[in-house]
Amino acid sequence: MTLPLFPLNTVLFPGCVLDLQIFEARYLDMIARCMKQGTGFGVVCILEGEEVGDAPQGIARVGCEALVRDFQRQDNGLLGIRVEGGRRFEVLDTELQRDQLMVAEVEWLDEVPEQPLAEEDQDLLALLKALAEHPMVAALNMSTEVAGQQSLANQLAYLLPFAEEDKLELLLVNDPQQRLDGIQVLLDEMQGEMLNS
Repeated sequence: MTLPLFPLNTVLFPGCVLDLQIFEARYLDMIARCMKQGTGFGVVCILEGEEVGDAPQGIARVGCEALVRDFQRQDNGLLGIRVEGGRRFEVLDTELQRDQLMVAEVEWLDEVPEQPLAEEDQDLLALLKALAEHPMVAALNMSTEVAGQQSLANQLAYLLPFAEEDKLELLLVNDPQQRLDGIQVLLDEMQGEMLNS
C-alpha cells in the first residue's frame, strides 16, 4: 500500500484531531488529490531535520493515517485543514517524488478490538476530561467521548505533553491496557520531575 507522507514535529493518534496550515505546493497538490479520491495521507514524526523545505533526514518508522475532515482558506491566505487520525501504519520504504513529496510503502498495523474501561482507568478518564476543558484542546472540537481503553489511551497519548520519542513508543503499542500503563509511567515520571525541580 502506497501512502503520501506529511512529516511533522508531532505524533498523530487514531481518532485524534490535528489542525494544519498548508502552504507548500507539494502538500497543496497532495491534499487536493486526497480530497478528490477520498483517501488519506500519512503523518509521520520527524526525528531529524525540519518541517519546511527539503525532505527531513530521519522520520519515524511508524505513523498514523490522516483523513481530511474540514478545510478553509484562512485569513492569511493559507489553506487550513483539520484531519482526524485513522489507522496506524509501519513505514517499509520511502521515496522522494520529483516534486519533493515523500511517498511510502506502508503496512497497516492491526488494531485490537476496543476493550471496556476498567475501574483503575477512572483516574486517567478524569484527567482526559480535565484536558478537554483546556482552550487549546477545546478548539480542536475533538470528541473526548471515550468508547473504551483504546480511545482513552489514544487521546491521552496525543494530548499530554510527552516527548515525541515517548509518543512514538506509545503509538507502537498494540495492546490498549499496555498503552495506558505506559502513559501512567510517563505521568509518574513527569510528576516526579516537577517535585524535584
